[in-house]
Amino acid sequence: QVQVVESGGGLVQAGGSLRLVCAASGSFFTINVMGWYRQVPGKQRDLVASITSDYRTNYADSVKGRFTISKDNAKNTVYLQMNSLKPEDTAVYYCNAAGVRFAKSRDYWGQGTQVTVSS
Repeated sequence: QVQVVESGGGLVQAGGSLRLVCAASGSFFTINVMGWYRQVPGKQRDLVASITSDYRTNYADSVKGRFTISKDNAKNTVYLQMNSLKPEDTAVYYCNAAGVRFAKSRDYWGQGTQVTVSS
């Protein structure tokens, strides 16, 4: 079984910062990429940032220069440092871990963590 657990959401004023943490655990799972997605009610879940096993990163245009994704490979943990937060960043943030388990491509989602940015 593979588990993905997020933490670090909360309420912050515009211009503030938050740090999200995501830890993936489980046996026989080789992670290739971990990413953060966000979703607001009635809309699709969108990619915010991702990082590969060899540390290549990708960001949504809306967060470039404000958010930074990083990871600790030894702990299968990924971090999302969010600075200069805006009300439009308000969403449920989900962590995704994608890789190979038992020779098959698999991806796993966390339960989500709410981020609310007040104006």
